[in-house]
Amino acid sequence: MRIHIVDAFTDRPFAGNPAGVLLLEADAFPDDGMLQNVALEVNHAETAFAHRLPAGGDADWALRWFTPVAEVALCGHATLAAAHVLRTTGAHEGPVRFATRSGVLVATPAEDGSITLDFPTARLTRAEIPAGVADALGAEPLACFDTGPQVGDLLIEVADEKTVHALRPRHRDLAAYSSRGVIATARAENPGLGYDFVSRCFFPNVGIDEDPVTGSAHTALAPFWSERLGRADLTGMQASPRSGRVRTGLRGERTLLTGRAVTVIEGELLAW
Repeated sequence: MRIHIVDAFTDRPFAGNPAGVLLLEADAFPDDGMLQNVALEVNHAETAFAHRLPAGGDADWALRWFTPVAEVALCGHATLAAAHVLRTTGAHEGPVRFATRSGVLVATPAEDGSITLDFPTARLTRAEIPAGVADALGAEPLACFDTGPQVGDLLIEVADEKTVHALRPRHRDLAAYSSRGVIATARAENPGLGYDFVSRCFFPNVGIDEDPVTGSAHTALAPFWSERLGRADLTGMQASPRSGRVRTGLRGERTLLTGRAVTVIEGELLAW
């Protein structure tokens, strides 16, 4: 079985967010323990497992995502990586419909090599700023929002882009404030650089201290910043050490996430 390591939300290798991708030969998933073991061995933020579904249904492939320690309900960069592998290997042509725990997600390739994901928009609920979160994050929040159960994060707006870059959080302490983690964000200081807002994502509850580029977080960042900036189509820059950009398009209950991907490693999974 072939295994692919793909850098997502970037157009160059060794940037963006790396994901493992396995296209399973069987028409069903193996037991969860095996999937979790492979994800731990790959040891990236997520590993995507997909198998083909019978023709004529609502979806073309079944898709699941695992971090090194847990299965997650929604993952953007590993979905982008899986769609990229399907396209570049010839396993699937044109738009692909994935059956997932978050419903059917569609990935549509473009002629320029980018891929657009159609994801559910997170429902934001304003929250009180929790006691102690400023010390755990390393910055004073301007506002906090719950992103709902599908995303599972606390979205925190901070003063400015410099503050986002300077964050040095206490990851274990952040685990207390949401089911997955914390998204920190601010408006871009210079939109002329090609992005409208910045973010960083810390997910201690699923074994990821800092995620390099997080598609699912942008389903919350898109409505947050579209309301403030007055535009449906924006570009976010995730300011992790690897960095990456996500183009967002708010379409009511759905959010479009567009990016590129690069295959860095291909190999063979020998133990299964």
